[in-house]
Amino acid sequence: MTGRDRLRELLDAVLDEENRSLAAMADGAFASPYHFARTLSRDAGEAPVAMRRRVMLERAAWQLRTGSTVTDAAWAAGYSSVEGFSRAFARAFGHPPSAVTERPGPPSGPGHWLPAPNGIHFHPPTSLWVHAEEQQMNPLTEQLVEHDLDDTRDLLVLAKGLPDADLRAVRLPENTVTSWEGAEESIHDVLEHHIFTKEIWMAAIEGTDHPDRDSDAGAVALLARHDAVAPRWLATVRDIERRGAWDDRLIDALCDPPESFVLSSVVAHVLTYAAHRRQLARHLLGTAGVDAGDGDPINWLRARRDEEGDSQ
Repeated sequence: MTGRDRLRELLDAVLDEENRSLAAMADGAFASPYHFARTLSRDAGEAPVAMRRRVMLERAAWQLRTGSTVTDAAWAAGYSSVEGFSRAFARAFGHPPSAVTERPGPPSGPGHWLPAPNGIHFHPPTSLWVHAEEQQMNPLTEQLVEHDLDDTRDLLVLAKGLPDADLRAVRLPENTVTSWEGAEESIHDVLEHHIFTKEIWMAAIEGTDHPDRDSDAGAVALLARHDAVAPRWLATVRDIERRGAWDDRLIDALCDPPESFVLSSVVAHVLTYAAHRRQLARHLLGTAGVDAGDGDPINWLRARRDEEGDSQ
């Protein structure tokens, strides 16, 4: 006869269909929200709300692969809108849910799993699976990449509120960030170059053609381009970490002549110029009368953990 499995009881409370808030989870486990979050975060290495969101997305991916509609998967995962679900799914998996429904079929292996700090994953139809040898992304790398993507989107939303003339006004004459990419004199220039950096590296990594680039497109189009490339970039960095491929070499056929690059240096390159361009865009937005804040990753992480119900 086995004894009481308190961790399993806590996990059951997280995944119960009716428990869609931290308070409801804690009630289901007969604990206070504080002690529930503290115990689960300590024993499972993941905050309850974050775990539920991840596992529900894994279940949604499995449901989509076995024939569910995007709408049904969104409601089952607890999202109030298909749009919100689609954004969360694309960010997590690197592609929209519609890309799964276009190729439905029984899942092969753990294809619906997301990176987990504890190896705990959804296992169909209603169970959990604990993977004992999960390779996790370094928390620093994860935070650097995700903060860059979130901060970029925030800046683009602010830029979208500017008149086009203000967006394109020359504010730093003859300013260049890199010698090979030309001048970046306006808010639009800086943000467009920032987005294109990820687009061109993703094309090189994925082995696709040179990406289309409408460098004259407005802020709405820039935001759409960012939302398209951001989940792919995050998924790529996670895959590099999962495979331990930081020292692998990429032969970039888009260069003339082709060049080789170490993957770790590619990620470092993107993050370095991303940080510079984000702060440059923030400064230029300020000259246009827009308060873009400081972009501090400390405050970003605090806000994210608050959203996830983390008690830290």
